[in-house]
Amino acid sequence: MAVSPGPRRCGSMSPDGILTEIQVNLLECKVCFEKFCRQQRDRRPQNLPCGHVLCLECITALSHPLLRKLECPFCRQLCSVDSTSHCQVLCDLQELLFSWSSTSSAPPHRAKGGLSLATGVTSSALHLSAAFGGWGTLINPTGIAVLGSSGTIVVVHDGEKSVVLFSPQGRKLNCFGQRGQASGELCYPVDVAVTPCGHVVVTDAGDNAVKIFTSRGNHVLTVKDSFQMPWGVATDSCGHLLVTDVQAGTLFHVKVDYTRGVTLEHHASISELQHPKAVACCQVTRNTAVMEHLTDDTHPPERHRHTRLKVFSQDFRLLYQTDSFSLTLLSTARLNMSGVAFDADGHVLVTDSERGMIWSLGKLQDGPVLTPLVGDHLIRPVGLVSLNNMLIILDSGDHAVKIYSAKSDTGSTIQA
Repeated sequence: MAVSPGPRRCGSMSPDGILTEIQVNLLECKVCFEKFCRQQRDRRPQNLPCGHVLCLECITALSHPLLRKLECPFCRQLCSVDSTSHCQVLCDLQELLFSWSSTSSAPPHRAKGGLSLATGVTSSALHLSAAFGGWGTLINPTGIAVLGSSGTIVVVHDGEKSVVLFSPQGRKLNCFGQRGQASGELCYPVDVAVTPCGHVVVTDAGDNAVKIFTSRGNHVLTVKDSFQMPWGVATDSCGHLLVTDVQAGTLFHVKVDYTRGVTLEHHASISELQHPKAVACCQVTRNTAVMEHLTDDTHPPERHRHTRLKVFSQDFRLLYQTDSFSLTLLSTARLNMSGVAFDADGHVLVTDSERGMIWSLGKLQDGPVLTPLVGDHLIRPVGLVSLNNMLIILDSGDHAVKIYSAKSDTGSTIQA
């Protein structure tokens, strides 16, 4: 039996913390986010032939009605519905935990203050208030952005139509971006940003281009000049584009006339970066943050991931930098930074895709102040947006958008 993904961070956790990890990571379906339940037929955990576990309802929904086969949402193995079996061990484990909680005066739960680390620092009181998407609605999502005051959430993923727009409540509003190289089509979308006037900007690594659409999906412009492999994209308050080129090692600054659909200016603002990917622009200070992925020729890259964060001023002067190794010295955890964003106060936020966490690094002028913000219900966060005292996080681990707020009422789950 394999449940994707497995429990994390158990080495230094208390017994209550371990029990909570079991409940979150083993006893809920990672497609629909519903708890397994042996009393409800559709919620019973079922083993797929590949070893992963889904609830019966999701197996039925994902399988072909005639062929009775489905692709495992985690490992992509083709599985026969007739070869699935009831996962008795998870039912027994759930029954055991229920019996324990009914007799214990202190049932397992997550502390109100959030995830406690061995350093003694605790996260702010951010709680999961909504989650939507799931396999099928989103497939291996890679980029997220939010459209201004409307709160419309834009995600790029590997589905048939690569760009999906959701309401703040998780209802699918629109989707566009058919796979292909023609005008208005996308080959391999990586990241997405939105402009103040409501345009959607997508980096297409397959076509080595940046493609601009209206929010309704109408193609406005394709920018291909000088790009070798565009990756991350952000917009400043004027609607100008900041695009990282992972192969050229460059941050490009692009000015566009969206009304006429023409490029006004396109130049390299920063060169000699090492595999830059994620990029963010602070709407308060207008500083730009870029995440570099450093290479280590002496070790396999899958064993020694090393990232460096650089923050530049509005005129692209380097203000400060830090890297994953330096940040590890401030904590007992080895950080694997991937995504980056700014909050409303100008603090730098980063995703930790290995530990499934969101960290605040502060404003960095006097050095980073490492503070965990979110550590619950995240698997592999790859992107985030800070908006109205909320964090909107893209979790590629279970193909979902997750919204965290300071409210104490948790557990609201919306399925698009």
